[in-house]
Amino acid sequence: MISNFKGKTAVLTGAGSGFGLECARIGAKLGMNLVLADVQQDALDAAAAEIRGLGAQVLAVKLDVSKAAEVEAMGAAVLAQFGAPHFVFNNAGVGAGGLVWENTLADWEWVIGVNVMGVAHGVRVFTPMMLDAAKKDPTYQGHIVNTASMAGLLNAPNMGIYNVSKHAVVALSETLYQDLALVTDQIGASVLCPFFVPTGINQSHRNRPADAAASKPTRSQLIGQAMSDKAVGSGKVTAAEVAQKVFDAIAANQFYIYSHPKSIGSVQSRLEDIMLARNPTDPFSHKPELGVELKRALRAE
Repeated sequence: MISNFKGKTAVLTGAGSGFGLECARIGAKLGMNLVLADVQQDALDAAAAEIRGLGAQVLAVKLDVSKAAEVEAMGAAVLAQFGAPHFVFNNAGVGAGGLVWENTLADWEWVIGVNVMGVAHGVRVFTPMMLDAAKKDPTYQGHIVNTASMAGLLNAPNMGIYNVSKHAVVALSETLYQDLALVTDQIGASVLCPFFVPTGINQSHRNRPADAAASKPTRSQLIGQAMSDKAVGSGKVTAAEVAQKVFDAIAANQFYIYSHPKSIGSVQSRLEDIMLARNPTDPFSHKPELGVELKRALRAE
């Protein structure tokens, strides 16, 4: 149980917007030192200025989380300025949709690079530092939060590449939780599985690197983008509310963090499909009009 955040250090990737920025705002109010990392320089600069304005010590780092060397360099900078962090929010993520066979190699490399390897690099770079700090100080407490998605627990159609990446983050996080429990009682882990929350995830292509440029979008990708824009834009739960849930979960050492607990019914159906070896349930069964709309759009000549 972690109750005192004052003076502790948190590393946040994807800190220029969405959950990352909202967690930084909460951290600043709690008196934390904050390491803000983002791939978008203007968003990072704005976030750093705002968080410094709240009185927090800030280290701002522009980086692409998919690049191992950049995350390692950030790790060294954090250690030099603040020592081992107490909290790591592996939050940076990108979205991409469309029928799964229509995703290009560049699509796969971009999404897996950011969503999976970005989290893996964060875990790989910071966990050893945190374990070392715990060994040296019996009062040290730490926690790692990886941002997955409900897409890590469900498999909605027309967003396969994103589903694959987020299932990997859930698996990595569950394993991290178990692995940490083997070696320490001082460091915990959580996985954040938000549903549709207005964060900017649906516009992540704005930061897509030139060497992974997207091809002309297929019809399924345009349909997927439109549905994502609508769902994310109309989300009723705010990123700020979810960020508060994250801090509450850290304080309670709670592993699974949900933005929309009611959506767990769909996860239960999927797990029952697996247990009973029945064919996958329509993930839109709770909102059948979505599935009808998607099928009609894809089959239209």
